[in-house]
Amino acid sequence: MEPEGSKDLRRAGAAANDTLQARHAAREITLPLCRRATRESALAVRAVHRNDLPDAQGHLTAAGAALDEAATATSQHPAVREAGFLHDAQKEYAEANLTLAFVTHDPPPDAATLHVDAPAFLHGMVEGASELRRAVLDRLRAGDAAEAETLFAVMEDAYDVAASVDYPDALTGGLRRATDALRAVLERTRGDITNAVVLARFDAALDGRSPSAPR
Repeated sequence: MEPEGSKDLRRAGAAANDTLQARHAAREITLPLCRRATRESALAVRAVHRNDLPDAQGHLTAAGAALDEAATATSQHPAVREAGFLHDAQKEYAEANLTLAFVTHDPPPDAATLHVDAPAFLHGMVEGASELRRAVLDRLRAGDAAEAETLFAVMEDAYDVAASVDYPDALTGGLRRATDALRAVLERTRGDITNAVVLARFDAALDGRSPSAPR
């Protein structure tokens, strides 16, 4: 006759196996959804840089739908939700949404509006601000120094917000390193704007024009 303890052990083992099976199924559903969201978010950022805003919004809608599905798939599986790949996809999604808002001067959405976790939002904000360097250089090449300075001010605001977050990396996902990288981007961009403004003044002095006063 089989000991009762053996039956209990098999039941406990079967229950644990069922839990892992469900967790594995959630992971298999979530991974491709996160890849899709990341891809659509990257395409949205590219569309923003091309100034194709309807295309950007279409990609953001697709990315948001994929993340909603991923959230549903992981709602009962926090271990899968916190594995890292969902955070990365949310970060890319936040970056794309914020880049669009920054360039169009729309009110930036917050983490709750985007349905992303706070660390993913903050990382997306920092990377979205870094993306503005390209927009700033594009405006300088087009001779629109005023808009370049406006976008640079947004970069500075994002840096100030990120730098004010003072929590351990375990909570922020290494936000401090990302913020330090943004500071380097800021300094390079500041130099580009300064050079452009000085050159514009020099050119204006040569041909007798009065350049618009920079901020």
